[in-house]
Amino acid sequence: MEYLLPLLGMGIVTYLPRLIPLFFLTKRQLPPWLEEGLAFLPAAILGALVLPLVILPGGAREISLIQPHFIAAIPTIIVALTTRSLAATVLAGMGSFWLVKLII
Repeated sequence: MEYLLPLLGMGIVTYLPRLIPLFFLTKRQLPPWLEEGLAFLPAAILGALVLPLVILPGGAREISLIQPHFIAAIPTIIVALTTRSLAATVLAGMGSFWLVKLII
C-alpha cells in the first residue's frame, strides 16, 4: 500500500492532462491559428530536450562550445535543414559525432 498510492497518484497526474483535452476537444473544430501553432509543438519539445544535452553534456555547470556534442550538432543541423530527412539527419549526426570524437 505504501507504493500503491504514490503509483496511483503518478498515474492520475500523468494521464489527466492528456485525457481532459481529448475529452473536451474530440468533437470540436479547432481554430486554424491554434492548429497551426500546435503543429510546431513536437519540434519545440524536441529542441527543449536536445539543446541542454548539446551545450551542457553530462550535466556540466558551464557552457562550452568547444566540445564534441556541440561541434557535431552544427553539420547535423545543416543536413536536417537542407534534406528534411530524418534518416539523413540521424546518419549525419552519428557520423559527425564519430568524426569529431576521432579528431578531438
